[in-house]
Amino acid sequence: MALSHADLEQFTGTRNWYRHFTGGFYTDGAKYLADNAGAWQTMESVSGEPFQVWCLTVNEDRSALLTCDDGDGKEVASQAIPFTDFPLPEISLYFTDKTVLLPSEY
Repeated sequence: MALSHADLEQFTGTRNWYRHFTGGFYTDGAKYLADNAGAWQTMESVSGEPFQVWCLTVNEDRSALLTCDDGDGKEVASQAIPFTDFPLPEISLYFTDKTVLLPSEY
């Protein structure tokens, strides 16, 4: 199954909160993304930032850049990824209250 942004836009809230192995939580939409893209990033959240926006941008050569900002556009962390098979050219996730969620679920 090919994953699309339209697939993710169907999530506008969550009925379930799933426990992540790091001790945080994730929503129905984040679970759908992980299950269908085969992806989980284990980079720890940036402490001291109550609201975080994580963006993964995939380049044509399949390398990627993962960035985290404070929700106001100030970058607080980044990580170059030499190779990814992530199926979308870009994705954003929010992290707040120890929970990972899709922007449409916020």
